[in-house]
Amino acid sequence: MAPSTGVLDGGWGWVIVAASFMAQLLAYGSPQSVGVLYPEWLHAFQESKGMTAWVGSLVAGVGLLASPVCSACVDNFGARPVTIFSGVMVAGGLMLSAFAPNVQFLIFSYGIVVGLGCGLVYAATLTITCQYFDKRRGLALGIVTTGTSVGAFIYATAQNELIVMFGLGGCLLIIGAIALNLMACAGFMRPLNMPGYYLKQKAALECSTEEQLFEKPPLDDLAGSTSTSLERTLTVKELLVTIDAKDKAVQTETKKGGFLAGLTIVKVIKNKRQAYREYMHSMYEILQDQVMVAFCIAVFLFSLGAFPPVLFIEDVAQSEGLIEEVSVFPLVSIGAIASCVGKLLLGMLVDIKWINGIYLYAFTMFAGGVALLLIPSTQTYLGLQILTVALGFFSGNWTLTSYITTNIVGLDKLTQAHGILMFFGGFGIMLGPPVVGWFFDWTQSYDLAFYFSGACVELGALILFLLNLPCWNRKHSEKDRPDVHYTSNCDKVASLA
Repeated sequence: MAPSTGVLDGGWGWVIVAASFMAQLLAYGSPQSVGVLYPEWLHAFQESKGMTAWVGSLVAGVGLLASPVCSACVDNFGARPVTIFSGVMVAGGLMLSAFAPNVQFLIFSYGIVVGLGCGLVYAATLTITCQYFDKRRGLALGIVTTGTSVGAFIYATAQNELIVMFGLGGCLLIIGAIALNLMACAGFMRPLNMPGYYLKQKAALECSTEEQLFEKPPLDDLAGSTSTSLERTLTVKELLVTIDAKDKAVQTETKKGGFLAGLTIVKVIKNKRQAYREYMHSMYEILQDQVMVAFCIAVFLFSLGAFPPVLFIEDVAQSEGLIEEVSVFPLVSIGAIASCVGKLLLGMLVDIKWINGIYLYAFTMFAGGVALLLIPSTQTYLGLQILTVALGFFSGNWTLTSYITTNIVGLDKLTQAHGILMFFGGFGIMLGPPVVGWFFDWTQSYDLAFYFSGACVELGALILFLLNLPCWNRKHSEKDRPDVHYTSNCDKVASLA
């Protein structure tokens, strides 16, 4: 059932925000500051930079690529069980990484296991936050998602100190033990809506005890239709669960055999095939939108070029001789806090009516690309810090993705469009660091690698800007679109990274 308006936008909702903020901080703290661990892994395993870079790229990209699966887990089991399970994955992956004998083991333990755990935390925290907020949903999501940046700022400094005191293995063991507190955060995530798994169990129990819904159902009803009174009392999720339960009833009928049972199976298959066909057609329509395609390309190129500095920036400073000892505030920490500020300020700017969200995103890409192109010519550590601040601030444009996507495709198709966009972003994040590492292995310098990264980001900004000019695109315009009003059912989850 949909939550009543009396429990929204306050009360226990702010406890949910605090718990979700801490969950993202604990889960993403180490992965977002993986650049501190990268030089240590290079020294410990003596592998190429391209191979070692896969660890950092996978931990950031796997969660995005698996976001549809993570969202399905939250929808079926609820935010609390998923967060508990993710705590086991994140903590277990970090502790396993402490005993890694080679980079290949790290790719599995740190890159895949921790990455999937982070993806589950991301989906669970955003979903539960949306359920508790309606009018203040943007503010609540903004606070929750800054947990990743705050976590990166804290963990970058903490991991440096822990490595000095306890070594690389001891650092990962301690960080993994701290990540177990994700289970404590999950305890506060009291659900407002009954998850799909429990609804299915409830429907199955009613089938076996009362036998009211499915006792000798009509043929058309077995094929997927429901009574009018049932439609009025059930929500969309509960209605789908009821249909799933009816599929069980169909299986029961088929055990009796006969021509009618076979005909029923054929109708069920046709209905499901029609549903999948409509879903694929909707995906096709999204990809036919010129603005959406341009945005996907831009997000891919930005992820491909702008993410590698998070992983390589500490190694750049050490390789160029700009710093000999570990800094009190690593470059990763500086970039993380700048990204946190960027998320908040850019989110406030996009709410101004006369500011076009797509052009604002293109501008942040252009400015971030300039910062990337200037990194090879930097001769001082102070200059590298300034460029890290600039790049971190403009990387906060991830907070604009849900706003822009909604304006392009509308609220009805937001879920599907979000999945497509996150796939492009995750693929770019996974591919970027290994490509930069291969450039270094080939040239023994980061200069060409960062020129390539900057060129990718600038190309994405150019494509996004040109394909959204009025002379190229007259069909879609932010000014022509009505304002989007979110509902309290939270069927569409905003994407904020």
